[in-house]
Amino acid sequence: MQSKKLTRGLLCFYLLMLTWIIVFKMAFSPGMLARMRTVNLIPFGASVIVNGHISFSEIIQNALAFIPLGIFIHALWEEKPLINRILPIIFTSLLFEMAQFIFAIGASDITDLISNSLGGIAGIGIATALSKFLPKHWRKLVNAGCLIGALVLSALVILLLVVNI
Repeated sequence: MQSKKLTRGLLCFYLLMLTWIIVFKMAFSPGMLARMRTVNLIPFGASVIVNGHISFSEIIQNALAFIPLGIFIHALWEEKPLINRILPIIFTSLLFEMAQFIFAIGASDITDLISNSLGGIAGIGIATALSKFLPKHWRKLVNAGCLIGALVLSALVILLLVVNI
């Protein structure tokens, strides 16, 4: 039970950081945010085309950012059907895209929704594989890795705060 409490706490921290990164673009004040409201409903369309070619770097970064969400969801709801673990990932990504539109602080993009969702699903796959290969210790491994990640991310945020003050 202690392991799940730690997982929930790490999930909350991760979601706060993800919100700050995706919705608020790592800004420290509202004045730092660019005012922009666009919607792109064409997957892999103009929003990811750079010099006539698809820029895969943003797609990959979005997917990587959501892998931990899939891992956390699997760790907390392993016993639930797969669709009940995938839907929160899709809804979380959709919520971020809607928040960007509502607050006019970013582009709402179907490509982001797709890549975020695929990253979360990959996270579920990673956690499933870990649970099969290390059935007794995989949650401890996930919590340890996420705790280290949270500490590193916290240090980076503090560094950004110090540099920007």
